[in-house]
Amino acid sequence: MTKLKVGLLFGGRSGEHEVSIASARSIAQALSDPANVEKYDLMPFYIQKDGQWRSPDIARSVLESGALECDDQATNLWKFPIEAEQVDVWFPILHGPNGEDGTIQGLLTLMQKPFVGSGVMGSAVGMDKIAMKMAFAEVGLPQVKYLAVSRAEVYSNPCVFPKLCDRIESELGYPCFVKPANLGSSVGISKVRTRAELEAALDSAASYDRRIIVEAGVVAREVEVAVLGNDQAKASVVGEITFDSDFYDYETKYTAGKSSHTIPANLPDEVVSLIQERALQAFHAIDCAGLSRVDFFYVESTGEVLINEINTLPGFTATSMYPMMWAASGIPYPELVDRLIQLALEQ
Repeated sequence: MTKLKVGLLFGGRSGEHEVSIASARSIAQALSDPANVEKYDLMPFYIQKDGQWRSPDIARSVLESGALECDDQATNLWKFPIEAEQVDVWFPILHGPNGEDGTIQGLLTLMQKPFVGSGVMGSAVGMDKIAMKMAFAEVGLPQVKYLAVSRAEVYSNPCVFPKLCDRIESELGYPCFVKPANLGSSVGISKVRTRAELEAALDSAASYDRRIIVEAGVVAREVEVAVLGNDQAKASVVGEITFDSDFYDYETKYTAGKSSHTIPANLPDEVVSLIQERALQAFHAIDCAGLSRVDFFYVESTGEVLINEINTLPGFTATSMYPMMWAASGIPYPELVDRLIQLALEQ
């Protein structure tokens, strides 16, 4: 049997460059599992922070050392390594903008090769928190109250900005969360309790993105579920994130010891079933494929299950929530990587 050449694409231009390298190292390790070695040949490709694609020999060096290679002499963003022509199926593990927002998915679609994960639409809608919430509302998924804000409103004349803050205070109240609409890993997110904090948070979010979302705060447990599949997708056991900080920000997410997880979460069976059902509903609402992690708020005092967001290309290290939830559901990491490649071929 001829082995398939898997193009592992990692790095990228987003602020999650280093997270992408960590995910790619874990996937490369899984592809060295004896069962996967029989079926696949790994061909890694590294995208520098400046957007340059590097060949498999340099990419392997990055995977082995974790060091960030950069060729300052390279100037042609449109010249891909010749080895890219040999790839049978792509495994993009590029987190954040220019990686899970439909841009790289469009390029891979033009290459006319299968790839792991959602296509252009699912990726783009899943990345933009405003478009995502509109899609969820359309299919009746309960969620926290929110307002969409533009950068133009934040940087408008002095008469308009106070009215915007008045509206946020009136419709959402405090505390609330201000977020750039198109960044991952909690980058640029602020929890605010006063007018002064609100003004500063809007200014900060507008520096990252021209689209901003403001969400009402809620006292709830933060739970997640992993989805795997295409048209007949399945949901994993539910996991729970706990932390001591004010909210699950970037530092808490990526600093060892600042957060912990429980898999499976200690929840009533009916709540678990509802979370899994709504995760699949969200997955299909924005036309996802392959994989997604769906995050929820469980308001224990009322029994409400509110969808927070979907992540169409979640962190994929061996200690990331997505693979850990599938491991707890009976699919070990190497098998999970194999299934995702097969799902890409199925698409």
